[in-house]
Amino acid sequence: MRAGLKRDRVRDFLLDFIADKRPGEAIPSERDLCKELGVSRPTLRAAIDDLVRSGLLVREHGRGTFTGPHRVTQALSATPSGSFYAPPAEGHWQSRILEFGLIPAGPQLATRLQLSPAAPVLRVVRLRIVDDEPMAIERIQLPHALVEGLVPADMESGSFYRLLRERFGVDVRTAVQTIEATVTDETEAELLNVPQHFPALGVERTTRDADGRIVEFVRSMYRGDRYRVTSELYFDADSG
Repeated sequence: MRAGLKRDRVRDFLLDFIADKRPGEAIPSERDLCKELGVSRPTLRAAIDDLVRSGLLVREHGRGTFTGPHRVTQALSATPSGSFYAPPAEGHWQSRILEFGLIPAGPQLATRLQLSPAAPVLRVVRLRIVDDEPMAIERIQLPHALVEGLVPADMESGSFYRLLRERFGVDVRTAVQTIEATVTDETEAELLNVPQHFPALGVERTTRDADGRIVEFVRSMYRGDRYRVTSELYFDADSG
């Protein structure tokens, strides 16, 4: 069997092994794993390295290798109509406001928000913190006309969409969201307390209210080792 295939087999074994473990539990020694799987130490270490880079395993010098920290899960549940319902993500979420101010929309943002280029846009950048750990950086752009009177303290805790609905009469209903693999730059790594070029999830979302108006454009960066998205899907006779 080729080395790459052996490493994949070892990686799949380790994924199955740690799936039922709690954060911080030790995995068996390299000697025991090599004996059980019938592979060399370099092959085993290559597979472990992959999981360490993704945050699923943690090496501690002189102690061994342990399962990584708990990942915050955002569930997306498909409906028979083909849309998704997004309940609140687990954990206690708070925010530290990094930027809060008005900017002109400009050509590109005006197109995204369906505004004139001169229209004022409220730009908010916040560090999202879950259970006292930095989780994500959110860069939010909002048409200022919809949220006049919003202040930084409003975005430090609680549901932002509930705030939009209850104070500003903006009933958020739908969004188009993309998620893709990326890595952190130097500034993002420092804020998220991870190394530069650390695996991350890049999320881009355009949000509309019940009247179809675009009310928000967001770009976010989530730690790849602490955040995951799970989806519940429906299939019919035409599904691939």
